[in-house]
Amino acid sequence: MNVGAEMRTVFGLSANVEYFTERRENILLNRIIPNTMGIIPDVKANLGKAKGKGVDMELNYEKSFNKDLWITGRGTFTYATSEAVEWEEPDYSETPWLSKVGKSLGQTWGYIAERLFVDEEEVKNSPTQFGEYMAGDIKYRDVNGDGKISELDKVPIGYPTTPEINYGFGLSVGYKGLDASFFFQGSGRQSFWLDLKKITPFLDGDAGENGEDGLLGQNAVLDVIANSYWSENNRNPYAFWPRLANQSVENNNQTSTWFMQDATFLRLKSVEIGYTVPKNLVKKFKVQNLRFYVSGTNLLCWSKFKLWDPEMAGNGLGYPVQRVINVGLNLGF
Repeated sequence: MNVGAEMRTVFGLSANVEYFTERRENILLNRIIPNTMGIIPDVKANLGKAKGKGVDMELNYEKSFNKDLWITGRGTFTYATSEAVEWEEPDYSETPWLSKVGKSLGQTWGYIAERLFVDEEEVKNSPTQFGEYMAGDIKYRDVNGDGKISELDKVPIGYPTTPEINYGFGLSVGYKGLDASFFFQGSGRQSFWLDLKKITPFLDGDAGENGEDGLLGQNAVLDVIANSYWSENNRNPYAFWPRLANQSVENNNQTSTWFMQDATFLRLKSVEIGYTVPKNLVKKFKVQNLRFYVSGTNLLCWSKFKLWDPEMAGNGLGYPVQRVINVGLNLGF
C-alpha cells in the first residue's frame, strides 16, 4: 500500500509525502533440521513472512524575487523499517530474546559487554566464556543465568547495518552574476562493528575471521589503541582496547556491544561558489559566457564516531572517502 499527498503553494513551496507498507510471504529460509540427521546440503523452504513500513518526504522551494535574485532549495527524508512476522526457528519460549519474530530483518545478535575483567580473581568468580581469557579481556553478561556465556546469551544489539533513515537538503541562491549552492547528506539508525582482523595490533590484517591464520603480522598499533588499552599499570575496565596480546584472543573477537559503533552522520557533501561575467564584458572577445567557480565535495562530517569516516563502517583502513576541492571556469563560444 502506498498513500501519498502533494502540495503546492503560490509562494514557491511544494511538498510530496508518501506513507507505504508492504507484506512479503514465501520467503526462502533454511529449515531447522538437527545435524544428527546427516542431511547435506541445507534444506530450504518458502516459510518466511515479513512486513515493512516507512515514510518518504520531499520538500521543494523555488522563487525568483526579481531579475537579479533567485533561490531554490530541496530537502528529502526517508524512513523505512522491516519486521519478521513468521520465521522458522527453534522453540525460544524460555529465551525469547533469541527469536527473530518481531525484529528487523537486518537486526544483529551479539553479547552484552559489561566491561573488562579487572583481575584474575574476577575471572575465576565469573561465568565461563570463550577460549583462553584473563584479566583485561571483555566480560560478557550472563543473560540466561546458567553460569556460562554461550549462544543462549546473544541478544539483539544496535540498529541494522543498513540505515533506516536517509536524508539530504540543499540550497542554491543567485544574485546577479554571483551564485552559491550547498548540499548536506545524512543517515541515522544504523550500526556497524569494527573489523577487528584489520586493527588488532601485531596480527596479519589478511588473517581469517578471528585472526587465527597467524600470530604475528603487519598490523601496527593504532593511536587510539596506544592511548587507551588495559594493562597491569592501567587496569581501566572501560579502556577502548582490551589487553594487548601477540595472538588473536577468541574471547574478545565475539560480536558484542564492545566494538559496536553508531553510524549516524551528517555530511557537508558539496559546496560551490561561482561568478558569471556579464555578457557585455565578454562579447567583445566573441565569448557567449564565462563563469569562474570554486567547488568542494566531502568537506565536513559530523558524527559520534571519531576514528575515521563513518561511511567506511568497520574497515577504516580501506580507501578513504576523498575530500576534493576544484577551481575552474566554464567557457562557452
